[in-house]
Amino acid sequence: MPRPSSYIPAIRKGSTLPPMSHGSSLVPVLTFTVAIPHPEGRNMFQGNGSDSEIMAKYEKENPWGLACSVDLRNCDSTLIRDAEAIRRFVRELCVLIDMKRFGDTVVVDFGTNDRVSGYSMTQLIETSLISGHFANASNAAYIDIFSCKPYPPKRAAEFCRDFFKAGEYSFNVTFRE
Repeated sequence: MPRPSSYIPAIRKGSTLPPMSHGSSLVPVLTFTVAIPHPEGRNMFQGNGSDSEIMAKYEKENPWGLACSVDLRNCDSTLIRDAEAIRRFVRELCVLIDMKRFGDTVVVDFGTNDRVSGYSMTQLIETSLISGHFANASNAAYIDIFSCKPYPPKRAAEFCRDFFKAGEYSFNVTFRE
């Protein structure tokens, strides 16, 4: 599929653009990633659909992977500040969605800004990655589950909500192409 003329590739800070055709040297750049939605809305499942609806669309479109971003608000403050509870959460989530963990769960407490300080977590899985950040000041959690192996994203989001005893939650599902 041809890219729209407004497509801008993602370039990281400190990277360089390739030389221009007229032979100029490499130039350091700073750009921002621009997400261009698929014209038919293919890359994101919108709405509050069931796992069966989401997975039917996933199977029909056959993307490379599925990403689920879960936002939890009003979490149990004890749980989001407990590194072992976060590790247990990852183990139980991986069993629930049938993902094989690769290595140990990394949980690090850091942040000098009170607004964002708290634990951050990463867990490699054989088919990609689970990550999260737990914000102490707001008792919020932000979990991302990405895998090229399909899994039930709504069920995963509800598990996150229940595990951390969140008062509110939302989630977005994106099909990665």
